[in-house]
Order: sequence, then structure tokens, then C-alpha cells
Amino acid sequence: MNTKGFAHKFGDNVDTDVIIPARYLNTADHKELASHCMEDIDKDFTKKVKTSDIIVAGYNFGCGSSREHAPIAIKAAGVSCVIAKTFARIFYRNAINIGLAILECEEASEKIADGDEVAIDFDTGVITNVTKNETYQAQPFPDFIKDIINKGGLLNSIKK
Repeated sequence: MNTKGFAHKFGDNVDTDVIIPARYLNTADHKELASHCMEDIDKDFTKKVKTSDIIVAGYNFGCGSSREHAPIAIKAAGVSCVIAKTFARIFYRNAINIGLAILECEEASEKIADGDEVAIDFDTGVITNVTKNETYQAQPFPDFIKDIINKGGLLNSIKK
């Protein structure tokens, strides 16, 4: 399981209300949620993000509420992975539950710049900054989490 895309860089304490503003929570439509992803922190995010791109952030990404709308909006926007120094625990679990890959790696968070091309090998946890020709080591997912992500989330993995 691998991915490659361009980095979209954010800071610390990006909360779920910034990821998907509460005013849009009246819909369960994933594409509609995606169309408003990150708009309060970067109004052009949905215009810039391409399929397989990667969000890179600082500490405590996904803090705030326990709603699954936040990782759903990110995944539906085309983001293949979020790399952060740390994640809010409930966001971490919700991301895995809906099949969004997330990796904690302080070095990658610090050294990857907005727009850098990044490749990720989920089997080894190696994050490669293609732009800077650097590699960083994240903890790889255990097999059962890789299975959940590969099948598109917890419910899909249980069904299959």
C-alpha cells in the first residue's frame, strides 16, 4: 500500500470545526462535505487539492468534536493521507474507521513544506520527500489497520 501526492501544510491544533465547519454538518453527502473541507483555514484548499494529495500538520490535528464528518470530508476531497506530529485520539480512531490513512511523524511534519511532492510506503512507514530527496520514518500500521484502510473503513472490512 503506497501513495504519492503533493503536500498541503497546516499548523498545530487544526480542529474539526476548521476541517469541516459546523454550518455544513446538515448533510451526510460526502462530496458536499468535501467541497467545504478546510475552507475556513484555506479558502482555496478544495481548488488546489488533487486526488492522492497529502495533508501535513503539526500537533493535535483533529482536536475538537468527535464527529466523523472531519475525516470523511478530508478523504472525500481526495486526500490519501494526513501526516502530523500528533493527532487528537478520537480523530485518529475516526480516520481509521472510515479508511483514511494517518501517520504520526514529527520530522516529516517539520521538514515537509507546502507543495513538496511526498511518497509514502505504508508497509514500512517510510515517508519520502521527493522534492528534497529526504526520508523520514513513521511507525508503520499493523496489518489489521492496513486491512481496514485498504477495504475503505471498519464497516467495509467487517462486511468483507
